[in-house]
Amino acid sequence: MTEVDMAESNDAALHGYSTNKDNYAKRLRRIEGQVRGIAKMIDDDKYCIDVLTQISAVNSALQSVALGLLDEHLGHCVSHAVAEGGDEAERKLAEASAAIARLVRS
Repeated sequence: MTEVDMAESNDAALHGYSTNKDNYAKRLRRIEGQVRGIAKMIDDDKYCIDVLTQISAVNSALQSVALGLLDEHLGHCVSHAVAEGGDEAERKLAEASAAIARLVRS
């Protein structure tokens, strides 16, 4: 295997979100802190609507992360598979469709 083949193989192993991995990790840590805050609100017997408002904010933040990941998946993994064609393209399209369906139901 040539050096160019190895580099292309390594690039293929990267996920669509790899270039933004630090950003996603930072956002998820922030969401994790929000969830801990909600648990503390429950422990502190905070008003129901205030707790529900925070839960809604966490759901929105998670949805934003999910949509970003989906967008990167479509732009990287799916588009590469479609460009190559064949069974892999069909599999990636079906996988993306199922992921979208899960997001819509949630």
